[in-house]
Amino acid sequence: MTEFVGRLRLGVNIDHVATVRNARGGDVPDPLRAAKIAEAAGCDGITAHLREDRRHISDADIEALAANLTVPLNFEMAATEEMQKIALRYRPHAVCIVPEKREERTTEGGLEVAQDENRLAHFIAPLRDAGCRVSIFIAADKRQIEAAHRIGAAVVELHTGAYCDAHAEGHFDERDAELERLRDMSSFAHSLGLEVHAGHGLTYDTVQPVAAFPEIVELNIGHFLVGEAIFVGLDASIRRMRALMDEARA
Repeated sequence: MTEFVGRLRLGVNIDHVATVRNARGGDVPDPLRAAKIAEAAGCDGITAHLREDRRHISDADIEALAANLTVPLNFEMAATEEMQKIALRYRPHAVCIVPEKREERTTEGGLEVAQDENRLAHFIAPLRDAGCRVSIFIAADKRQIEAAHRIGAAVVELHTGAYCDAHAEGHFDERDAELERLRDMSSFAHSLGLEVHAGHGLTYDTVQPVAAFPEIVELNIGHFLVGEAIFVGLDASIRRMRALMDEARA
């Protein structure tokens, strides 16, 4: 079984730095520069999602990140042959398999693992063999966690979007129920020997209850940090998130 880790890791997702760049074209703002600022601010890894339609992160961004980061790269990707080939070319520290639909603005919900176990087991095997830590982005659902464990994933990343949305909408009973579900499923995943991560929609207002769960060893946060950076700068936005996480963990 995975042992508890005292310091909670922070992975910073830089996708939406690329979104701003692509809104106008050209080279600025540069996602690699954002990644280097995040490194200096104390993050433990960089997450980048190369989508099929290349709406934000580009192939060139992945190449630059793989060549220049001093912290681990977490390569988010759909379970497609094209993305598998790219991951095997760069062999990032980690790959996170996520659901992907062209019409969605961002990744909504977790991957349906239980109904696609055979294909996903064969899909992730070459990634594991290449030395990548394989994570599956799923809802906080026992059935999906069990399926992720059966296919040989090392990590599950629990989707925190429903919890964060309920908080933002003022549905506090629903928020508390979602938080309890995250707590229970973090413990369950840990009991199976899975490393447990969490992410999606986390803000300064919602991060601490999740960060307090001892079974969770990593949070991946992006959109909020990039948005907050418009007002205070990326270094300051990350440092405050890091401080809130450390405070909750202590």
